[in-house]
Amino acid sequence: MEKPILLDCRGVWKLYGAGAQDAFKRHGGALSSEDIRAAGLVGAVRDATVQIRQGEIFVIMGLSGSGKSTLVRCLSRLIEPTAGEILFEGRDLLSMTDKEMIDIRRRKMGMVFQHFALLPHLTVLQNAAFPLEVQGVPRAKREARAREVIELVGLKGREAYYPRQLSGGQQQRVGIARSLAVEPDLWFLDEPFSALDPLIRREMQDEFLRLQGMLHKTIVFITHDFDEAIRLADHIAVMKDGRVVQVATPEELVLNPATDYVGEFTRHVPRSKVLTLRSVMTPGVPEGETAGELPQTQRIEAVADQIESSALPFRVVNAEGDVVGSIGRQAVIDVLIGRKPAP
Repeated sequence: MEKPILLDCRGVWKLYGAGAQDAFKRHGGALSSEDIRAAGLVGAVRDATVQIRQGEIFVIMGLSGSGKSTLVRCLSRLIEPTAGEILFEGRDLLSMTDKEMIDIRRRKMGMVFQHFALLPHLTVLQNAAFPLEVQGVPRAKREARAREVIELVGLKGREAYYPRQLSGGQQQRVGIARSLAVEPDLWFLDEPFSALDPLIRREMQDEFLRLQGMLHKTIVFITHDFDEAIRLADHIAVMKDGRVVQVATPEELVLNPATDYVGEFTRHVPRSKVLTLRSVMTPGVPEGETAGELPQTQRIEAVADQIESSALPFRVVNAEGDVVGSIGRQAVIDVLIGRKPAP
């Protein structure tokens, strides 16, 4: 059963420049690239439509300048879109008052942006607890929660430090902790791990996946790292020149890129990291002896050694435990070496 839509973005535009609204209306909301240039405008986001479902990690990807950060700021209404509709829990964000938006951001949305803004006169503990203080949470309770998330991001022992006493990566971890403290329904994360070293970055990815497994929150995550995207994402939106050119699962992006641009993004990604057993199995109930069962959603990379070391194929099962196919070592080897299976 498909999950309900939490955030519904319909035909959103963000044009920068004098007379943007007038130009949009003059062209009936159908501006071409030539129209935008002729009007002296910059089309940061152009007719973007995405649907983000409850409990999923939705990744937005694109090269620098593709519009991904601007789109996220429109979704959270940190900047006002030129046109379009944005529904959150079925309510129109663009019609809300400033007071209503402030309340939603305090209680429903968490944000970690690439250029985070820690409060320099507050300690690490006070920065992490600050969103809870704004909500009126008692001091003992908010500081206890802040200590939990500070330990989570690897800063235990630095609770009394000030931002100026921390490295850039440590400061970013404080920003991540501050976002985690509130446990919002919807997280906006704009390249939150970009300043972290590879080991800590991997640990933070693991932590987000662990939290997601427990809390089933909805996460909108921006990254330019496709490996990070395929590890985290349920769905990925690829942007180019302000437009969303494809929205799909990581597996669908690799198997069926909608454009050459998307194909370039996925061309050098090891297929074993992306493809699941469902996409390469032999459908149907296998005959004869098998080595065991594996879930159809398991990625090839995770079970390649297990399958390769067995002379017998494995049964592939769906979420209900029904056998839907089988997979043997040859299919896995084909994926690992990049060879297409025989038709």
